[in-house]
Amino acid sequence: MCFFQFTARRLVSQAHCGLKASSSKKQKLCLEMARPSSNMADFREVFAKAKHIAIITGAGVSAESGVPTFRGAGGFWRKWQAQELATPGAFARNPSRVWEFYHYRREVMLSKHPNPAHIAIAECEKRLSKQGRSVVVITQNIDELHRKAGSKHLLEIHGSLFKTRCTSCGNVAANYKSPICPALAGKGAPDPDTEDAAIPVEDLPQCEEDGCNGLLRPHVVWFGEALDPGVLTAVEKELDICDLCLVVGTSSVVYPAAMFAPQVSARGVPVAEFNMEPTPATNRFRFHFPGPCG
Repeated sequence: MCFFQFTARRLVSQAHCGLKASSSKKQKLCLEMARPSSNMADFREVFAKAKHIAIITGAGVSAESGVPTFRGAGGFWRKWQAQELATPGAFARNPSRVWEFYHYRREVMLSKHPNPAHIAIAECEKRLSKQGRSVVVITQNIDELHRKAGSKHLLEIHGSLFKTRCTSCGNVAANYKSPICPALAGKGAPDPDTEDAAIPVEDLPQCEEDGCNGLLRPHVVWFGEALDPGVLTAVEKELDICDLCLVVGTSSVVYPAAMFAPQVSARGVPVAEFNMEPTPATNRFRFHFPGPCG
């Protein structure tokens, strides 16, 4: 909670450009901030000097790999949207239905591959590390495509589709089984007319720790849940030392991730946004490059 309060204070103190009477120089600065540059030559110059680069990514970076987002118009699995299934309450009421949803997503992701955006980011980290420069990827995505592309310094703030957490003992483990349990084989079809499988709890994924056998859940952050404080602390440390921030394929509307890049920009660090269209945060950044992430 302290992190959120700290970040919010920093943002509020920097966000209201022009509310107070100001000199013409300050007014000019506000106007310039409201018009981010798309000059690639200027960006290259900034990039060449950066020693610690933070890259914040969202669903847009995986869209070109054919990853469904379950957001916006048409973003349904059967007759539900993700925010109706990805909650602790939904899992408590109907763990079979929620596991069908996540089984479907896991199976889809096993057939997907990193696109040029994932590969470029991983290659950037690899090349710059040889120059004594660092790159960290802070992603909202749970699809592990950054990992598959070769990114090493990776912070997955919303967890992973391919990790589970025991609801009894709390053990977190990587899990790439397909299907994740026999009872889910052939289940999870997204068609609206598909009936729930109604799998008994004892046949859903179970913890394999000695003597536990507790019900497993996906190790992802659901709506209404707090982000892992350890991950947030690591993110804050990276944002505090970065001297360049790239925002790639994110709408900048999902909090707390939506605060990360504005927080960096507020302390004078260049931020470059790569997205199909402007976002609510675009005018706070030095650069904006419209178009597909790849």
